[in-house]
Amino acid sequence: MITDVLNEKANPMFDAQCASNGSRFRRSRPAAGLVLAALALSLSGCISIGSEPPPSLLTLTPTTQAPAGAGPSGTISGAIMVMELEAPAKLAVQRVPVQIDDSSVAYLKEAFWVEQPARLFRRLLAETIRTRSGRIVVDTDEVAVPPSESVRGTLREFGYDARTQSVIVRFDAIRSGAGDQVQTRRFESIVPGVAAEAAPVGDAINRAANDVAGQVSDWVG
Repeated sequence: MITDVLNEKANPMFDAQCASNGSRFRRSRPAAGLVLAALALSLSGCISIGSEPPPSLLTLTPTTQAPAGAGPSGTISGAIMVMELEAPAKLAVQRVPVQIDDSSVAYLKEAFWVEQPARLFRRLLAETIRTRSGRIVVDTDEVAVPPSESVRGTLREFGYDARTQSVIVRFDAIRSGAGDQVQTRRFESIVPGVAAEAAPVGDAINRAANDVAGQVSDWVG
């Protein structure tokens, strides 16, 4: 389950917040009769007035990028499409999930992505394949004739494990080719010894994501 409460003295860097605007929910012991009304209001609206924006936002930066100028050319049959990626509910927000134990997830304080991780990783993956393989890469869904080869999949893990103080990026990839050919493979990168703070965790996730993207690129290249 995703925890809605954490003891700040025991876990000062973690909290659980509304994904849309950062409103915080904490457990309390209100008088009988107010619990249901307060819970319904907070969950239905998720409204916060006057909340301050985070000091900075996290993003992913490719370690290698295609230079400006003409890129690869050829026919659509030789291109590869990086499709929209799936992700579990804990990653369908602009937060960094923290695995507390086998059944509890929180979010890292002051750590916000510029957009949802699956979208960031899709662009990183496309740029990495484009740069390392030299192939034509399509990373938009608005194409008249999609390439016969594609990569899609599910971003399983993209966060911090408090038990091991590690960052984990795990991606289950599906590669489709001409006809009915399909291949699957799991890719993973772990960065240990990371402090539970936004800056080092963001940097470690960026490194791990680039590592996974490189592995996928070698697989399809």
